[in-house]
Amino acid sequence: MTKHTPGSPAEPTIETPEQTAERIAAGKGRPTPTRKEREALNKRPLVPGDRKEAKQAARAKLAEQREKQRLGLAAGDERYLPQKDRGPQKRWVRDYVDARFSVGEFLIPVMFVVIILTFIPSPEIQVYGMLALWAFFIIALADCVFLGFTVRKKLRAKFGADKDERGVRWYAGMRALQLRALRLPKPQVKRGNYPA
Repeated sequence: MTKHTPGSPAEPTIETPEQTAERIAAGKGRPTPTRKEREALNKRPLVPGDRKEAKQAARAKLAEQREKQRLGLAAGDERYLPQKDRGPQKRWVRDYVDARFSVGEFLIPVMFVVIILTFIPSPEIQVYGMLALWAFFIIALADCVFLGFTVRKKLRAKFGADKDERGVRWYAGMRALQLRALRLPKPQVKRGNYPA
């Protein structure tokens, strides 16, 4: 039998009959396990001994995983983001939207004020409130359309036209309509710090 030692050139060495006998006598150093022993190692109870404790442990492990995912999502860690938020283009869009001031951020508070105004018994105030809401909505929509075209243009300049990702205008618009504090993943940049 020839032996090759790792790292050395392929020089064959011949094993003497005495060396072969010693190698065979040494064996693998332990007896072969019986079938019964191997099957016993593979057996696990289907139902744990203490079901209540096992259920609590599983619940605690699941809660720990959920908390880890929640923190990863809030921090913008790619491993925990949903598919719609992954990728360098989406990260750039998030940073761009978070760096700018968007009119749509205040859509929900304005709607809340209009709802309060509808409780006032004066029809004039209610009408003016609804008109103000519609005007604000149109301005926010125009801002989102402008944002979508700007983001698309800047993405093509940064990543190239061949890396154009579908849905980035919609993604940017929806993020711009959310209150900054409620956005997920959380904003990673301050206002005015536009991505390169």
